[in-house]
Amino acid sequence: MGAKRALIVDDSKSARLFLARMLEKYELDVDSAENAEAAIEYLAVHRPDVIFMDHQMPGMDGFQAVQAIKNNPRTATIPIMMYTSQEGELYLGQARALGAVGVLPKQIKPTDVSKVLYQLHLVADRRSPHQSSFRPLNVTPEGVVDDLAANDSGVTPKLLTDSALRDQFAELRRALVAGIDTQADRITSEVRALLLDALPPATADDRLLGAPSPGTRSRGWLVASVALAIALISTGLWWQQNSRLDDLNAEVTKLRQDLLGAAGAKASAAATSTGASSKDAGRSLPASAAAASADAAKVAGGLPSVASKALPTDARPLIVPVPYGAEALGGPRLELIRQLLDRVVREGHAATVDIKTFPGRFCLVGNANDGYSLAPDEASFSKCDVVGNPSDDALSSGQRTPLAFANLAGAIRNASRGTVDVQTSVGDATTTLSPYPQVSSELTAGDWNRAGGANNRLEIRVR
Repeated sequence: MGAKRALIVDDSKSARLFLARMLEKYELDVDSAENAEAAIEYLAVHRPDVIFMDHQMPGMDGFQAVQAIKNNPRTATIPIMMYTSQEGELYLGQARALGAVGVLPKQIKPTDVSKVLYQLHLVADRRSPHQSSFRPLNVTPEGVVDDLAANDSGVTPKLLTDSALRDQFAELRRALVAGIDTQADRITSEVRALLLDALPPATADDRLLGAPSPGTRSRGWLVASVALAIALISTGLWWQQNSRLDDLNAEVTKLRQDLLGAAGAKASAAATSTGASSKDAGRSLPASAAAASADAAKVAGGLPSVASKALPTDARPLIVPVPYGAEALGGPRLELIRQLLDRVVREGHAATVDIKTFPGRFCLVGNANDGYSLAPDEASFSKCDVVGNPSDDALSSGQRTPLAFANLAGAIRNASRGTVDVQTSVGDATTTLSPYPQVSSELTAGDWNRAGGANNRLEIRVR
């Protein structure tokens, strides 16, 4: 069976070359077309296994090209993957309605390409059979907790994820292999120079009669001995570098465990502080809100994720904290939502998953031109330049639904055959989990922002 073939349709030459290099790493033959008209002419003669289609092109755009390809019985079954700089679920729905199998961001990453090729069975799938389409390798619950356990200042510690570790190890291996090759070349050159200096010169009679000199007769054995020595030295160097790499691996693993422990301890301290503030204020939360707050503390504290707990419902929604300035439906929160949706589909539920974002109100310093940041904890509340959440208020409806989340929602609908629907909405900022402290001359920005951090959250319900 011959190699698989891909067609790239893009008016940008650099974009075509960039994507072609990524595809060729998977041993795919790659053809390209600079516009949709040229692609349709190509398809009249050839039949690729997949088409990567840009959206915005002069003349016929990507949507029109997809429609023309799908209306032709000869090319209708060729999978088409679109990529665009546009965001939002509306664009994803339009692309799927015309027949595209999915949408990738304009800045395509190698991981995006590998997911598409695995899903379309164009390369051997080395992933676990329990993984669903168009998603990265599962991370451990601790990996999700790493970024959810934000510190008091609202800044999430950037911990080392499994994907980052794999990338670092790959870079280390490439560097080590390059170093070994360099050392082997240097040793070969030095030994060759020593041999040339040590060999006796041939006599005039030897050159006239063509008789091999003693040095010539023994040269074969010398070359064989040198080759064996180089092989042994290279093997020793490789073993030494691998030992160094294993030591680095152990150090990184220990560092990651230490960071996890520190993040969990800090999150527990924050939860304890929030509970104490609520009690001092003399106001109790409703039973459902208190239970939800307990769930949020459990997730932040590193207990098992939604995979081993009861599904969140109206009575007990899943509360996920969102650090100030972070994308509510992105990062580790997107991975947690992915785990929950996968479980709903896997267990065969017909349900609507309602995801509601609630903005917290923060004590901020700065201005609209230079941006705002959290006020120092020890600063007086009266020093706040603004109290609110400008980074959330400035988001449009399309920006609130990032492309990665829209792709996930579309993939879940397809996997469940429409029995699982994902809906998003914005909650009322006055609906709080933690009451804001009374404003007084003794109130600090830290006390206020701890309450704002508890109220800046996602609430996920399965109906």
